[in-house]
Amino acid sequence: MSTATEPSDFIVAEQRRAAAAMPFADTADLADADRGFIAAPESGVVTAADGSVVWDNDSYSFLRGSCPASVNPSLWRQSGLVMKQGLFEVTAGIYQIRGFDLSNMTLVEGKTGVLVIDPLITAETAAAGLALYRAHRGDRLVTGVIYTHSHVDHFGGVLGVTSTDDVAAGRCPILAPAGFLEHAVAENVYAGTAMARRAGYMYGAVLPRGPLGAVGAGLGQTSSIGTITLIPPTVDITTTGQEETVDGIRIVFQITPGTEAPAEMNFYFPEHRALCMAENATHTLHNLLTLRGALVRDPHVWAKYLTEAINLYARRSDVVFASHHWPTWGTDRLVEFLALQRDLYGYLNDQTLRLLNQGYVGTEIAEILTLPTAIEGSWHTHGYYGSVSHNVKAIYQRYMGWFDGNPAHLWEHPPVESAVRHVEFMGGAEEVLRKAQESYDAGDYRWVAQVVNYVIFADPTNDAAKALQASTFEQLGYGAENATWRNFYLSGAYELRYGSFGTPTKATSPTMLAALTVDQIFDAMALRVDGPKAWNQRVVAEWQISDEDRVHRLELRNGRLTHYDRPDGVPLPEPDATFTLSKATLIRVLLGGEDFGVAAAAGDILIDGDVTKLAELVGVFDAPDPDFSIVTPRGTVG
Repeated sequence: MSTATEPSDFIVAEQRRAAAAMPFADTADLADADRGFIAAPESGVVTAADGSVVWDNDSYSFLRGSCPASVNPSLWRQSGLVMKQGLFEVTAGIYQIRGFDLSNMTLVEGKTGVLVIDPLITAETAAAGLALYRAHRGDRLVTGVIYTHSHVDHFGGVLGVTSTDDVAAGRCPILAPAGFLEHAVAENVYAGTAMARRAGYMYGAVLPRGPLGAVGAGLGQTSSIGTITLIPPTVDITTTGQEETVDGIRIVFQITPGTEAPAEMNFYFPEHRALCMAENATHTLHNLLTLRGALVRDPHVWAKYLTEAINLYARRSDVVFASHHWPTWGTDRLVEFLALQRDLYGYLNDQTLRLLNQGYVGTEIAEILTLPTAIEGSWHTHGYYGSVSHNVKAIYQRYMGWFDGNPAHLWEHPPVESAVRHVEFMGGAEEVLRKAQESYDAGDYRWVAQVVNYVIFADPTNDAAKALQASTFEQLGYGAENATWRNFYLSGAYELRYGSFGTPTKATSPTMLAALTVDQIFDAMALRVDGPKAWNQRVVAEWQISDEDRVHRLELRNGRLTHYDRPDGVPLPEPDATFTLSKATLIRVLLGGEDFGVAAAAGDILIDGDVTKLAELVGVFDAPDPDFSIVTPRGTVG
């Protein structure tokens, strides 16, 4: 199929208008992003033990040039700042590794070693970042780790900076907000396959790096693709004001559940007059509903906790830093930075609710809501990662759900059936494409994307439709200030031109699966039961987990798998079978795909009762599809 298109005259003109409207006279971020620079690595490439590349910051070197017409000038500026790589001093005793992954790794020097905050996504990038720090600050032992919250870019590289032995021996405590482990593993297991597939779009996983392809993700450049790891926390932070001392470093915590993550926390270093805002205040409008999928976040609560952080810590701070981007120095400046971030989320929440109570639906509010001049005029409130458009729709969804109240939308046909009818009503595919080409030539790309999608879903073999849609997606991507919108559009174009690229990264890892509780393991399995296939199946089984003093009872009936602890003193019917095994074996056979029969033959599973019930239970499990179609109907290849 044809290669990527160049930006159209409409996009070129729009880029010029955008550049004229941007506050390019404000260059404070350029100075802040370079402030405290100590050293860069010899190479921006990080490799795994087998030599495969897991991170390549050098591939973004083109961003040092002038902005091309194929990239929104505001996004080009942001990407150039985000790709800066190296070791930076935040303040005396606090350092950051930036440009080694989607997130930052922060290091705070203690009496005997160093405390690591958020060890990136993968062990390889975390180890490389720690090595750069040690090359310039000495070979300090890691004497503590903090996970700011439950997203993988803030814990996945932990085995690159410490070991399970050091943690188990108490030499390296790991601190995290209450609920961290539950949310960290649940998000990546329950809906992990679908999220990982969409994350490939969101971060532009297979897009070529360059002006017509990936220029970054707004929050960071992209995700590393090395080894994701997890060591469970040893210290839970449960309340605001809780103080902990790690290697002589005094830390005061602020719990912020329901903000950027369901389990998240900010914290203050009194002796350093430094405030860490985790991912609650960065140099972008963040997501209230990330495009890869997640629970909808609460901007009202988010704004509330930002106010609390300002009042508790900011006015006593000289610097504020976060797990992405660069710090802000000076008490007055950082208070104003946090206040604008607070006003941003609060304004989106309040105005969306005001308008929905006037009868507007989410898509309408997204078009009419504009930000106050003071907010719009600040670089860090721009939508490089989240956007006003999709955040407003997320707020609407949070309060009102998917239904907009119009009965015409209550029971619409699903995508393929709807597409067939639309195309027929419009006069057939050839006529739709003729009119769509006219709209494309007129620069009405949003409309072209909508109507050509009907043709593709009505007939996924229509190459002319796919080519026009790919070109349309490219134009929409070139014009997007939001990096994840750009990546979604260009990834959609890539699949239409070259076929499905699947899911480049895995949703889970062995250490993440190991962190699941037994309850979560059974919850995950309940999500894999093929309901219709299991309608008439009836299995009652008990699972004695040798690692714990509990007996779990599973009942498969009416297509649903229910599990609960066997209650003491309550007479229950005898189970069909009882299985005795370790938690590790349970994970291997239920989630890891190991054959039950092989495990039983090896003595890893002891079975008492009807052995056939095991096969009956396993026989109704379905497998998730990591390569499902997105821009074409399900079951077709892009």
